[in-house]
Amino acid sequence: MSNRSIELDDRLYDYLLSASLRETEVQAELRAKTAEHPQARMQISPEQGQFMALLVQLMGAKKALEIGVFTGYSALTVALALPDDGRIVACDVNEKDCAIALPYWQKANVTHKIDLRIAPALDTLDALIANGESGTFDFSFIDADKSNYDNYYEKSLQLLRLGGLVAIDNTLWYGKVADPEVQDNRTKRIRALNKKVRNDQRVTMSLLPIGDGLLLAVKRLVT
Repeated sequence: MSNRSIELDDRLYDYLLSASLRETEVQAELRAKTAEHPQARMQISPEQGQFMALLVQLMGAKKALEIGVFTGYSALTVALALPDDGRIVACDVNEKDCAIALPYWQKANVTHKIDLRIAPALDTLDALIANGESGTFDFSFIDADKSNYDNYYEKSLQLLRLGGLVAIDNTLWYGKVADPEVQDNRTKRIRALNKKVRNDQRVTMSLLPIGDGLLLAVKRLVT
């Protein structure tokens, strides 16, 4: 028995993937393509993607947000987990990186589920709010610029329904959040958001040591 999360060395991590990962061929191909990208470490791990897909299916989600698309692996994974009439609004500013995703989305037959918006994410979120879509989304995944994490969190809460889930990536930030000597802007912003969500009575939350840290928060009724 253990009273803390187990550490994963390479051998155990490889076993974890071999024992549990159920990637489609297209997901594996996109992940391999992204590995060639100079910023490949920005992609989520496959086991994190599979976990998020499980959450989306468990919730019966039909309407999702993604803030930060990169090469499209997480959007593909969530889209595959949505029903055929589901929709994910995917927000990013980098059209070149998002273009890598398109043939894989097409091959997986999920392009009709993915509404890609190439624009600053806050503009897209504000447009959704202005369009009367507050309280209508089931799931939001935040994995974009850390300087706006707090803003993305607040906008996501506004757009989520009661019982909706926001998942925030990189919340353990390569271990930097635990080092008091690290005081760069991005690390401080992630620390601040972790503390804010920990104390936010609008949500039920859990911070998990999966990938680079995944913070989950369920929007709840505040009385």
